[in-house]
Amino acid sequence: MSETTATASGVRTFDDPARAYELDRRHVFHSWSAQAALDPMVVTRAEGSHVWDGEGNRLLDFTSQLVFTNLGHQHPRIVAAIQEQAATLCTVAPGHANGARSEAARLIASHTPGDLDRIFFTNGGADANEHAIRMARLHTGRHKVLSTYRSYHGGTHLAVNVTGDPRRWASDHGATGTVHFFGPFLYRSAFSATTEEEECQRALAHLEQVIALEGPTTIAAVMLESIPGTAGIMVPPPGYLAGVRELCDRSGIMLIADEVMSGFGRAGKWFAIEHGATDRGVVPDLLTFAKGVNSGYVPLGGVAISGAIQRTFDDRVYPGGLTYSGHPLACAAAVATIETMEDDAVVEQAARLGDEVLGPGLAELAARHEWIGEVRGTGAFWAVEMVADRATREPLAPYGASSPEMNAILAACRRRGMLPFANFNRIHVVPPLTITPDEARAGLAILDAAIGEVSAKQR
Repeated sequence: MSETTATASGVRTFDDPARAYELDRRHVFHSWSAQAALDPMVVTRAEGSHVWDGEGNRLLDFTSQLVFTNLGHQHPRIVAAIQEQAATLCTVAPGHANGARSEAARLIASHTPGDLDRIFFTNGGADANEHAIRMARLHTGRHKVLSTYRSYHGGTHLAVNVTGDPRRWASDHGATGTVHFFGPFLYRSAFSATTEEEECQRALAHLEQVIALEGPTTIAAVMLESIPGTAGIMVPPPGYLAGVRELCDRSGIMLIADEVMSGFGRAGKWFAIEHGATDRGVVPDLLTFAKGVNSGYVPLGGVAISGAIQRTFDDRVYPGGLTYSGHPLACAAAVATIETMEDDAVVEQAARLGDEVLGPGLAELAARHEWIGEVRGTGAFWAVEMVADRATREPLAPYGASSPEMNAILAACRRRGMLPFANFNRIHVVPPLTITPDEARAGLAILDAAIGEVSAKQR
């Protein structure tokens, strides 16, 4: 087959999967990978909740790629918005105002909590977190940033050092001012808690002690994923986020909510910080976003900024920026995404998906499989904790790595027509928010069969 194929318009297409694979292995350097061991799947096309691999197999996408295609693949409204914007204004320097960016900022601000109505656009989640930390440091005149051990905040130098999970370890030499603490996680409690209430109280007491020992006047910010994503999808117990907000207020510390993965409907709310009856009304000082803001169709992230922090820079230059900040194509995609979510009640749909399909379906799997220690989540944001022993809660894969059993389960899912997402000993169920209930049930049935197949071989 030819290297590329020209359409009637003269635009080249790239439809040869064999050549795509060959050139990838020859020239592409992949992230988070040992290069010699790579065998990447070629994706030739995608639509809705499915992707097609280089061999023509149709796979139900239970990953939303890296948990960002919230409205699924090739959504016609988003594709059309990008095409229309490209025909008018493909790109412009960030110092100029343009309609796509202005409207995207307005729409984002219409859904952020409290007074977070000024938007700084970035290219993705990691640099959004970098800039949020920089803003907090400049606003407070302090340097330290506190974050949890089970967290991920991005792959850039500062963001990866603020990260708590093992992806930090190899680059943990620029960590000046970063301090880690234990967040709430009842299933693997660091505080010997036996109830959610105990876990909440003890986790807050622990954070209060860390703040005291580090020196409240040295701390610029506490950064939290409102619901941690790849670190485990641990929904905070009721009252925890409100308690963190109170601890921050007591010492003039900024609260940064990382909503890069959990925001824009993923957790069944516009933003995950809205969860929990006693946490409603919690407003962070800075909120970071990316991924679901435009379903990842064009790279985009940003920081939503409170009035107090915004006023710090009214007459003081903010020393930072990006060449592609608020890129018109990315912002046009965001406008189409948010308007579609509003018009089609996608956030409410995600909440129902969790309440009526994913939550009950995963509970049924847990009742059938001894290897499932816990299921947890909300909306279209779930984790299945895989264990070798339910009594001891020994993980089916070690922290920071995988295992033959986990790899076999993932391979069995693929053979049956489902693309799974896994991290360490967990399988994350994170399909597009627009997946149909029947598609979601089909994915759960595949996961059920895959776990059953592999666990039976170990008996």
